[in-house]
Amino acid sequence: MAAPTTTAAPLVARGLTRTFADRRVLDGVDLVAAPGTRVGLIGENGTGKSTLLRLLAGRDAPDAGSVQVPDDLVYLPQEPAPGAEGTVGELLDDALRPLHDAVARLEHLAGQLSAGTDVAVAYDDVLAWAVGHDAWDADRRAEITAAALGVADLDRDRPVATLSGGERTRLALAAALVRRPACLLLDEPTNHLDDEALDLLERSLVDLPGVVVAASHDRTFLDRVATELVDLDAGALGTDGAGGRRFGGTFSAYLDHQARSRRRWEETWAAQQEEIARLRERTRTDLRSIAAGRGPTDNDKFVHAFKGAGVERARARRVHDAERRLEAAERDALPKPPAPLRFRGPLTGDDDGGSGLAVSVRGLRVDGVPGAPPRVAVDRLDVPVGEELLVTGPNGSGKSTLLAVLAGRLAPDAGRVDVGARRVALLEQDPDVGPLDRTAGAAYAALVGAVTAEEVPLRTLGLLHQREHGTPVGGLSVGQRRRLALAVAVAAGPDLLLLDEPTNHVSLRLASELEEALGQAPGTVVVTSHDRWLRARWEGPVLPLGGARPASRGQNGVGGGG
Repeated sequence: MAAPTTTAAPLVARGLTRTFADRRVLDGVDLVAAPGTRVGLIGENGTGKSTLLRLLAGRDAPDAGSVQVPDDLVYLPQEPAPGAEGTVGELLDDALRPLHDAVARLEHLAGQLSAGTDVAVAYDDVLAWAVGHDAWDADRRAEITAAALGVADLDRDRPVATLSGGERTRLALAAALVRRPACLLLDEPTNHLDDEALDLLERSLVDLPGVVVAASHDRTFLDRVATELVDLDAGALGTDGAGGRRFGGTFSAYLDHQARSRRRWEETWAAQQEEIARLRERTRTDLRSIAAGRGPTDNDKFVHAFKGAGVERARARRVHDAERRLEAAERDALPKPPAPLRFRGPLTGDDDGGSGLAVSVRGLRVDGVPGAPPRVAVDRLDVPVGEELLVTGPNGSGKSTLLAVLAGRLAPDAGRVDVGARRVALLEQDPDVGPLDRTAGAAYAALVGAVTAEEVPLRTLGLLHQREHGTPVGGLSVGQRRRLALAVAVAAGPDLLLLDEPTNHVSLRLASELEEALGQAPGTVVVTSHDRWLRARWEGPVLPLGGARPASRGQNGVGGGG
């Protein structure tokens, strides 16, 4: 094994520009991060977070600009490639191999030093690298990490390609955290993770000595991990008050700065437009005055010609000056603040004053593989009409399975499930919104039906910019596809809306808007979520799965397990 380098290298990106079709996604983006810096990338869906990470990882090439990154780099995309090669054991062994090799190399060099060979420089280099990567503790750390991320029980001989998307994500994350690379690029790393896994992820990233760049919608993660934020949707005045994208503070502080930046932009733009209107009127007034005036008498023609020429020259100078100032004001004016994309549709339809239970469950059980615990088991659950219920629990506790049963997509192996709602809609974690070559607008119409698409046009919901309605589904970001699936779910005004991790992949703004909409929904909503920000602010009843004691908060008949 060659001696690893001990030089801590920064990540440096200058002037990155990337255009797809006729849309410029990134325009001159700079990013510099020293070792120990943890950058949180934020912005609306489609503003280029995933594109920037791909450019930094070398998976895509910029149209302009340059990238310089440490050699020891690991990149984890939102959706790991389904055709990944190798087995579970091989992937984990590959992550541990550089650490084992460093320890072996160090022992070999120590032997050479004892024999009098001059290898002190190489020994110091390998020692520093091994210490920085905590190489001696690698095996124990691998066991703890795999257990916390829920991949310890995977068969080592199982091909990675046969794993689910969530399993591939957690396995790749485990390998990256064990390896402790000099540069770690993460795209929405908190998706598919439960509380134990999130806690381990955050502690591991804070402990890394290298560079971390993570695109994330997870507000608690950003608050706990990021040393600075880069807003790719910062607007004309940025978020730091100086026209930049960077913000060196917590996410909570960023929210206040973002709101103030937006107000400054709106106020500055309004003042500039007033000045432009004043200059335009001044120019028109002076132009009209040049042609005004009466003719001179015969005895006064010489004096009038002499003085009049001076007056006209003065007026012409005023007009020219006003036109020059108008041109400068129009050139330097800020762009009009775009109307922010805001979710405007109700999550559910009106329950028409209905009463009673929207959902009633008794003795529900859905079996898993023979000999294993059931996929989900709920002894008793009653959800009154118009109530919002939060379902929590670790991965594998059956949250998604419960929603599939309530939606009628999965039959239980035992028990009774009564759903009184007339219209039921389910937002899945990995929704299928149709063929990849179909446009977003056509996909919406096909999934909700022509009548609903006409009565509730996609543009009225505030979930996708109108410019994206003609984009093929395959060209949408993961977050944009989630927005489209949410539009399909709420279009017909369901009486019972089932939301499986609704804040996964979506922008920070939409996540907040969904939380507001949950409190105003007239119908019944059942939500599963690992989102700690959402759960900390939840005021309704909670159903914990996975063996925890139910938290009823006043709800009649909530009980679960499994």
